[in-house]
Amino acid sequence: MIPLDLMPPLMFGGLVVFMLVGFPVAFSLLAVGLFFGLIAISEGFFGVPFLQAVPQRIFGSVLANDLLLAIPFFTFMGAILEKCRLAEDMLDSMGRLFGSIRGGLGYSVIIVGFILGAITGTVAAQVIAMAMISLPVMMRYGYHMRYATGVLAASGTITQLVPPSLVLVVLADQLKTQTAAADVGSMYLGAWGPSLVQIALFALYTFVLSRLRPEWLPAAPQNELGPRGWALWKQCLQGIVPAAVLIFMVLGTMMLGVATPTESGAMGALGAVILAAIRRPEFKGRDKVFFRVGMAALLGAALVGAVMPEAKAAVQLTLAVLYICVAWVVFRASHITELRELIQLSYQSTMRLTAMVVFILIGSTCFSVVFQGVDGGLWVEHLFNGIPGGWIGFVLVVNLFVFFLAFFLDFFEIAFIVVPMLAPVAQKVLAPQLEGIMGSPEAAASASLVWFGVMLCVNMQTSFMHPPFGFALFYLRGVAPKEVKSSDIYWGALPWVGLQMLMVLLVVLLPQTVTVFLDRGVAGKVESGDLRIEQPAIPDALPAQKPDEEQQPELNFSQPEEEKKK
Repeated sequence: MIPLDLMPPLMFGGLVVFMLVGFPVAFSLLAVGLFFGLIAISEGFFGVPFLQAVPQRIFGSVLANDLLLAIPFFTFMGAILEKCRLAEDMLDSMGRLFGSIRGGLGYSVIIVGFILGAITGTVAAQVIAMAMISLPVMMRYGYHMRYATGVLAASGTITQLVPPSLVLVVLADQLKTQTAAADVGSMYLGAWGPSLVQIALFALYTFVLSRLRPEWLPAAPQNELGPRGWALWKQCLQGIVPAAVLIFMVLGTMMLGVATPTESGAMGALGAVILAAIRRPEFKGRDKVFFRVGMAALLGAALVGAVMPEAKAAVQLTLAVLYICVAWVVFRASHITELRELIQLSYQSTMRLTAMVVFILIGSTCFSVVFQGVDGGLWVEHLFNGIPGGWIGFVLVVNLFVFFLAFFLDFFEIAFIVVPMLAPVAQKVLAPQLEGIMGSPEAAASASLVWFGVMLCVNMQTSFMHPPFGFALFYLRGVAPKEVKSSDIYWGALPWVGLQMLMVLLVVLLPQTVTVFLDRGVAGKVESGDLRIEQPAIPDALPAQKPDEEQQPELNFSQPEEEKKK
């Protein structure tokens, strides 16, 4: 007979064994959950009807969860933008703008990485695109190889933190407890502070290095920078303005309360197709007229709606014109051969990623139901309650655990496996530290989950950077010229990993970097797309739980002591 106290560590250990063997994570979670579920039934820890919660949770938390629709939309948006030459144009113009100062190419890579992170959300695309364009230029101007490779890899991974990052969407879906939740809007607002601070750290490191080792980061020769003045600024604005409009369509509408995360993701996907279409040389003449009329109609609808809210007919008329123009641009995009093929490839990559996420979610749901049924939540809570040092000890151990776990697991796997176990403990430990900042215990409970999620997001950036398993380094090695040594890539990444870990420390010690944009005294809410499923009373399992008024009900799978003894 297996004691109940040993079931949670055995489940966790079994999962580790499956992953070390190399079995797919989604099926490993499902197999371990079902296997230990059968053991728990045979040992009498819970009855067979208890496993009814598995299909109910899969339907309610995965298949009927509108929030998860944002993942394919943002993925499709990033897949479209990575091949529409936006990165090339921005890097060229920014490089010439900052090239005359020491470290200018480094500053341009950092800024462009930040902008692309806010519209693409794809590490691989950013690292590959920026390395193919900027690395040969840096080598020609005499930049030190370790700095050049390090800044390219680090600027590509910033996309994991900059909204609308997929990591933040997934963490918002997983950071839910019985009494609080971290919604997507709060996660995006909480991530802006650390994103800006991290960009400042990268730029400060570049500035200090250019003063200590000026020969490592030389200025570009003036005769190679091309035309200056308004012509250069115009080229910069041609890349920045469309990107800024797309960022507002995605993030601005969500933060102003105009659209939900799913709706803003849909607008971002449509905006990416339009942006890719207007950048094609085949898009000219009548096509540009439709585009300009559509932009004028959009501005007109916004002005009329703001100045004369009662003029609904005028707003509807301008929106009708906008829809006609958008339909024409999309129609033209479907008739441009290269763009049509690009859209088809983007659909395929989006389908693959979405299918992977759904399968991991199904497996993690099965695993978590059984894990909670054998009191896994209590085991995790007791495990971390015994850590000395209070909340600082908890944060230190969790971040070290996630840092080393990221050597072997993708951020999706960490989010779906580890985060649901730690969320209740994080809320209990961290919420008291934020009550003075947020103004109420309810707001502090939700803000603590946002703080914890952003902290993990900053930490998980390092999974793409630290040798020898950092995927950003593999991407860089794949496109770098042969004269670039692998040792330079690995050694060049270490200072930037140190800056990322310094950012984790700043987020831990200064929670205001996360909470500065959050609403004071307002608790987070579960997204409206979450389906509420009430568990009927089952004699062999648990009595039904009354759902929380603000939170999607989570079934309490811990058995009463009297039933466990039976």
